[in-house]
Amino acid sequence: MQIKHNISLKPYNTFGIDALAKHYIGINSVDELKQALNLKEYPSIFVLGGGSNMLLTKNIDALVLHLNIKGISIISEDDEFAIVQANAGENWHEFVLWCLNNNFGGLENLSLIPGNVGSAPIQNIGAYGVELKDSFVSCQALDIASRTLKTYTKTECNFGYRNSVFKEEKGKNIICNVTFKLSKKNHTLHTSYGSIANQLTEMGIEHPTIQDVSQAVIKIRQSKLPDPKKIGNSGSFFKNPVISKENYLKLKENFEDIPGYTVSDTEIKVPAGWLIEKAGFKGKQFGDYGVHKEQALVLVNYGNAKGQEILQLAQLIQKTVHQIFDITIDAEVNII
Repeated sequence: MQIKHNISLKPYNTFGIDALAKHYIGINSVDELKQALNLKEYPSIFVLGGGSNMLLTKNIDALVLHLNIKGISIISEDDEFAIVQANAGENWHEFVLWCLNNNFGGLENLSLIPGNVGSAPIQNIGAYGVELKDSFVSCQALDIASRTLKTYTKTECNFGYRNSVFKEEKGKNIICNVTFKLSKKNHTLHTSYGSIANQLTEMGIEHPTIQDVSQAVIKIRQSKLPDPKKIGNSGSFFKNPVISKENYLKLKENFEDIPGYTVSDTEIKVPAGWLIEKAGFKGKQFGDYGVHKEQALVLVNYGNAKGQEILQLAQLIQKTVHQIFDITIDAEVNII
């Protein structure tokens, strides 16, 4: 276990922000994690996973623990299902591909989401009508205060829209592995959300497999979202707001084309990307940063933008959207 000092975190966050870690350790096992937490000369810690859902606005004056714990295993299986465990440092998309290669279904709609497995439950990541919680069984997390591992069931995780107990109690636990229940046959396909069905038709596929659904999702995401390896970004920067049905109908009077998706009898989810585009920000560039030309939900770093600059743009977007629509859009990305 090697401690490094004044390390640039630019390679370790998908926004490509050049912030410095005062101290840095790559963590390859739970034992190393416990050892690092016991280093009394570094009382302040910062846990870093895939760096995909964060915007660094300052240097990290702490000991950065970069989770690189690897490993995927089949815990148990029968004719219908497989119980699969993945460690926190596994790349999420590569884990999804591993599942598809084994014909395990349930995560195909979550293909190409950036980040690592350990971060996925924190946000309850979701896409195209599927959320992580749909296949989630449990996870093991290390309690920072007691240095003990605890298993969290789905109920204990208190999953919500891009939310969980780990997000609500930030800084209390470090997720070390996640366990999923995945189908082995008679897979349930989710193709009605977004443009998956249209994409499958374009691909000439009438009877899709889970692998086909994954490929459709990948094609859609690649057409709309920039590759973080080429243009710094963190995927969707904002959550889709949920408003009352009453407010939605009032907005419909002034904005006839406003889309909405029913959440409950009294609530409607409005696409934040549509609001941002209508507010005039889609494709706008401000020097080295801006809003992506294909997807207004995505803020981008074209090279050497500072985190504070991107944060100020996000705040301007929030203010403008509120002025026009009287709707508050919250950041999905963690602001550091």
